[in-house]
Amino acid sequence: MSFPDTAMVLAAGFGKRLRPLTEETPKPLVKVADRPLIDWVLDRLAEGGVKRAVVNTHWLGERIVEHLSHRSAPEIVYSHEEEILETGGGIKKALPLLGAGRFFAVNAKILWLNGKTNALHRLAAAWDDARMDALLLLQPTATAVGYDGQGDFALDPQGVIRRRREWEVSPFLYSGIQLLHPRLFENSPDGFFSLNVLYDRAIEAGRLYGLRHDGEWYHVSTPRHLAEVEERLAEVGFRSR
Repeated sequence: MSFPDTAMVLAAGFGKRLRPLTEETPKPLVKVADRPLIDWVLDRLAEGGVKRAVVNTHWLGERIVEHLSHRSAPEIVYSHEEEILETGGGIKKALPLLGAGRFFAVNAKILWLNGKTNALHRLAAAWDDARMDALLLLQPTATAVGYDGQGDFALDPQGVIRRRREWEVSPFLYSGIQLLHPRLFENSPDGFFSLNVLYDRAIEAGRLYGLRHDGEWYHVSTPRHLAEVEERLAEVGFRSR
């Protein structure tokens, strides 16, 4: 199966937890190690072989469009939301721009470093079209930087996902990087809805799978997380290009 060369970049959120930094700056333009979050994401996509990125916008979306106007790779297409649609609704609106085949979807609030193999290539290689509607890259909770939650999922040796039970601390969290097929959105709600609605439906049908990330992963959700991420990047000697 050919490598999917299209991606959705989720960049429409308000970034409320990152205030006051996001009061006048859209969250995707908040800088980490002197480079805006969305550029970190687009750099990784371009390095992985993605040729076209659909970026959804809402809050201060014109600032994002202006910032990316001089970028040459990947090609950027916009899906503007007059009313914010959340993760599921935002991707569903953009489906006509994403094509008929599988595509990557990445949140514009995370950074990642590849392990021995490019994470996007690992997702593409692990995809089984007969079994999967969605394949999530999962980060071990214990090594996540800028994260202090209880995790999201458990993962069995075959890659089958189940939700964290209320009393559990799960070994994995959803990294914000995934490979999706448009059929995941068949008979989905209209308007505002979370991808979690579709994840739960896919879990019940046995068509949601996960893959463990083997590199470092960073989450920027609050000013404290931003400081933690920049400290860790300095420790590993990583600099933006």
